[in-house]
Amino acid sequence: MATTKWFFEPGHTSAEFRARHMMVAYVRGHLKNVHGFLEVDPDNPEQAWVEATIDATQVYTGQPQRDAHLRSADFFDVEHHPTWTFVGTRIHQLSSTEFLLTGDLTVRGVTRPVTLDVIYLGQWDTPWWEEGHDLGPRRRAGFTARTRINRRDFEVNWNDVVERRGVVVSDMVDVTVDVEAVREAAESAP
Repeated sequence: MATTKWFFEPGHTSAEFRARHMMVAYVRGHLKNVHGFLEVDPDNPEQAWVEATIDATQVYTGQPQRDAHLRSADFFDVEHHPTWTFVGTRIHQLSSTEFLLTGDLTVRGVTRPVTLDVIYLGQWDTPWWEEGHDLGPRRRAGFTARTRINRRDFEVNWNDVVERRGVVVSDMVDVTVDVEAVREAAESAP
């Protein structure tokens, strides 16, 4: 089979992070408006290429004051760094549905290598609507990717202390990305 090209469907692709708060519970943040591309040869998935961009300006935790603080220079500094990017550099296949995806993650202008545990969820042909017309079917594929990062590696350093030497926000942050990729339409024959 030839290499296939896919794009991340932004309406069905999202990123989530969670960090410990006040030493007791997790607080989750959600990021929509995730765009990306994937090129893969099904017979040679370890040669795949992936790239994603996340709009950090739209962070949502369910609490407007906290969302504003996350957008500030204390955390994401979205005025100067409105997007995060990920560019894959290496894929290692563990099984027919499990992969390790290593790449460069850029947050706040700081780039660090990260490795994501990726689960391939399968494919399905679905309707595809454009301007009120069903131009389908189009093939969709699903993936879930998870990693844990130290936010200080990306200069996200704000914190405060609580009693008994605790902190308001943990350094370690769990990140999950859910991707619904749509196969690009085959080009018309000349």
